[in-house]
Amino acid sequence: MSGQARIAASSVWGQYYVLTKPRVVQLIVFCALIGMVLAVPGWPRWRDVGLAAVASLGIWLVAGAAAAFNCLIEQEIDARMKRTAWRPTAKGELGRGQTLLFSGVLCGLGSALLYVWVNPLTMWLTFATFVGYAVVYTVILKPLTPQNIVIGGASGAMPPVLGWAAMTGEVGPEALILFLIIFLWTPPHFWALALYRVEDYRKSGLPMLPVTHGNAFTRLQIFLYTLVLAAACLLPFVSGMSGWLYLGAAVLLSLMFCLYGYWLWRDYSDALARKTFRFSLIHLSALFAALLVDHYLVF
Repeated sequence: MSGQARIAASSVWGQYYVLTKPRVVQLIVFCALIGMVLAVPGWPRWRDVGLAAVASLGIWLVAGAAAAFNCLIEQEIDARMKRTAWRPTAKGELGRGQTLLFSGVLCGLGSALLYVWVNPLTMWLTFATFVGYAVVYTVILKPLTPQNIVIGGASGAMPPVLGWAAMTGEVGPEALILFLIIFLWTPPHFWALALYRVEDYRKSGLPMLPVTHGNAFTRLQIFLYTLVLAAACLLPFVSGMSGWLYLGAAVLLSLMFCLYGYWLWRDYSDALARKTFRFSLIHLSALFAALLVDHYLVF
């Protein structure tokens, strides 16, 4: 837990804020914003900027609601894991009723904002993402199958689709390419974390891949996923969405991620797993930032 998170959790409002998993939500909104930018040809008008701001706020509220609901459902599991034992729900600082009400209010506000000020399609897609993460993934898939993160990754891959729908009122093929990239990125990202947190997951009783299939099998899966992901990262260039600047960044970032996956597969250490997890965050952020820069260079 970071120092900032500890300070935030020291007050009641800070405890509610922590429930929204700010770092995760920031990445979600960033990816949604990339979808919004790419959906608008050329430089945005002030109307586009205003619409993107409202859509980002609505998506942030619903994503925060899903995170809070996740904390509610996994209260007992979080209490058994060192990585999550500090959460207000796990420590009993916030009750179930408080957390459920907080989640409901955020979801309601975000959904209303998206429906009235953006468009109904974005609202329904965002709400479906909430259900997919908070209910289908958290309640059903996560305790049921070691492939939970693969199937449930569909919810985490939705932000660019939400952003695209917010600006255009439809879901274009370009948005689906961005969805595919995040969908394939999620397993190697999360399994790298699960490798060095395996004892936490073993204590929690969750059937995560390193627990059910072992360290070596998980490492191989991470490496194979980085290879498939590398191919998917070329699709924006192949489809004409982006230009040479993005291609250069995608090749470099994908090569580095594949190398991390290979090194992890051949010579495991917890330190290397941590580095792989941290690089996965850099990979996605830098990849989408390259898409953004390339978009404006092209136009």
